[in-house]
Amino acid sequence: MIKLDRRAFLKGAGATGASCALTGVIPGSIAAVGAPALSGSAEAVPSICEMCSTRCPISVRVVDGKTVFIQGNAEAKAFGGKVCARGGAGHSLLYDPQRIVKPMKRVGERGEGKWQTISWEQAYSEIATKLNELKSKYGPETVVFSSKSGSEHTHIFNMANAFGSPNTFTHLSTCPGGYEVAAHAIYGTKLKRDLSNSKFIINFGHNLYEGINMSETRALMTAQMDKHAKLVVFDPRFSVVASKADEWYPVRPGSDVAVALAISQVLIADNLYDKAFVERYVDGFEQFAAQVAGYTPEWAQQLSDVPAKDIRRIAHELAKAAPHAVVDFGHRSTFTPEEFELRRAIYAANVLIGNFERKGGLYTGKKASSYNKFAGAEVAPSLANPGVKIPKPEAKRIDQLDEQYALTWKMGGVYQSIIDTVETGKPYPIHGWVMTRTNPMQTVTDRSKVERVLKQMELVVCCDLYVSETAAFADYILPECTYLERDEEIADKSGKNPGYYVRQQVVDVIGEAKPAWQIFRELGIKLGLQAYYPWDNIQTLQLAQVNKDDALLKLIKTKGYVSYGKPLMLREPQMVADFVAAYPGARVADEDGTYGSAVKFKTPSGKIELYSAEVEAMAPGRGLIAYHDVKLKQPDELYFIQGKVAVHTNGATHNVPMLANLMSDNAVWIHPQTAAKYGINSGDSIRLTSSVGSEIGHALVTKGIRPDTVFAYMGFGSKNKELTRASGKGLHCGNLLPHATAPVCGMCVHTTGVKLEKA
Repeated sequence: MIKLDRRAFLKGAGATGASCALTGVIPGSIAAVGAPALSGSAEAVPSICEMCSTRCPISVRVVDGKTVFIQGNAEAKAFGGKVCARGGAGHSLLYDPQRIVKPMKRVGERGEGKWQTISWEQAYSEIATKLNELKSKYGPETVVFSSKSGSEHTHIFNMANAFGSPNTFTHLSTCPGGYEVAAHAIYGTKLKRDLSNSKFIINFGHNLYEGINMSETRALMTAQMDKHAKLVVFDPRFSVVASKADEWYPVRPGSDVAVALAISQVLIADNLYDKAFVERYVDGFEQFAAQVAGYTPEWAQQLSDVPAKDIRRIAHELAKAAPHAVVDFGHRSTFTPEEFELRRAIYAANVLIGNFERKGGLYTGKKASSYNKFAGAEVAPSLANPGVKIPKPEAKRIDQLDEQYALTWKMGGVYQSIIDTVETGKPYPIHGWVMTRTNPMQTVTDRSKVERVLKQMELVVCCDLYVSETAAFADYILPECTYLERDEEIADKSGKNPGYYVRQQVVDVIGEAKPAWQIFRELGIKLGLQAYYPWDNIQTLQLAQVNKDDALLKLIKTKGYVSYGKPLMLREPQMVADFVAAYPGARVADEDGTYGSAVKFKTPSGKIELYSAEVEAMAPGRGLIAYHDVKLKQPDELYFIQGKVAVHTNGATHNVPMLANLMSDNAVWIHPQTAAKYGINSGDSIRLTSSVGSEIGHALVTKGIRPDTVFAYMGFGSKNKELTRASGKGLHCGNLLPHATAPVCGMCVHTTGVKLEKA
């Protein structure tokens, strides 16, 4: 047996190679002989998971120098001290032989898979030189920067703005954008769900038992199991959450907005809505009521296949449970390009039952500054926002070309507008693309178009753990260390009361990988932007965040997750009474025992807006929530929809060893009637063909899908030959989806028509 000590391993992991494929990864011999001893903390270290965008609080320790044990942080009560399958598999990233641990430079044709390992100094120097050349020749705005949301995007976007580019994009328009933009249009802010206290929940495909968010998933379980809440699900397929529902309706793709509007029609027509709430807090009710008058359950039945009598009954049951009820505004669950109207229609039903700031309904997060004002005391410390103010770039963003996306570009941008701009050259050409932990080859529609755009770039830089399907087309790949190998700044996790948590390093960094904050700080300094980096390291930044309060910083690091004060919902009398009793200097409650007079909305009218003059100005004809007919497929086609699975995260985890072993392929769900028509049995190879591409997969014949619809989990079918696990197997959803953008919210449209045949 070959013996490797840690020093020998790191020397091998960082060895400079000549031109070949994947010279910067952990050597294959490591996989053969087993990983060397792990160097890290044997004591539990509180930290934050990063196996999905939820970022659950965790507790991590090295066991006998051989492996890493990950569990939930018991301090975070809402998360139950638990992790999901993805969170538990994080340790398998560490010694994955396909992981990148040294900077790599492309030496062959873009996408050919030929790389040379280089030093960080060479990588920084060459990238900075090229970026400054593009800036000098074309302008800084001609370089775009993209990142997944969260801790990753702050540092790359600060560097981008200091460089002079306004073109920064999160994953908003490929995942949560619809409900966030709609919330801003109606309420003026983001919202949270109090699922655990709901008595009645209506769900439009928000599959929390597969697209797991530990706190929300547990809240839904609590509502169903402990509070005996009724759950009604509208979804074209029999998902896991549908299987746990009291009622499931296989709604026709594209028609869920009609059902949501019909629920509001019944609430108004049958005089079931909360009149006092509407009169006090809502603007545009009369216009909305007139608009939905014709959206009857009978009308919705014709579009959705949901019986009118059931829509009417469900609306009555919702009203009876109000205000401790909720119509879940969901995640990326849309089956229609009318995503903005769907989310607004869902919010409208919540407005009508008056569940804002009530148990079981919707509420806003209570950060320290506002919470302390209500308490009349410094109950929770406020974090500082350290750093130097960065001048606003002079150029307009590329997604400002179309004013209907004004709300979206303020929040995270229309990601796929990068593709449109490169192809059209409008409003100006794009010459470079810098990205971190984002994979548009999987998450943006029409893969062939994305590939074409990447090949046109003069510079593509990817920061990632793997040579993802997108990183395979980069000029430089910068290896980020895993979340188990890095510290980050303190993050706000406020809910009904203020809270903070922090990511902390558990094991020594393997190879020459670095945290993203360090990569973009060092690259920014190489670009000549050192004036914008007054902090030397993450510890300096953390200390500045807590206003140099060493005791506070130690507390947050020791516990990993800290919360302050009593939970507060402004219109819930008992919670307000408990709050006032706890703080002698607290704001006096209103006559009805609530803080209802303090409820304000950051909208132009200062109220909840069921009609938005702002949206009407951006997109004429869209100010009022309305049904707009859409055509998602041809008569001879089937609807093609996708969704999340519990053991993978969209296009990000399919190459993680343990998760790839749990699920390495994505079968296509086909109804028995449809399968019989084409002579297809479970396990057969099948082909799906759309207007933009064709994919071969295998069939799963099941009654859990509508006969006119086929379904597949997303994130599989990578065309990158170097990814040999789950990411390189199965059906590639993005290769079948046409490039289309939903109005106003800018969402990628994830539904199309396909033809099915036996392969």
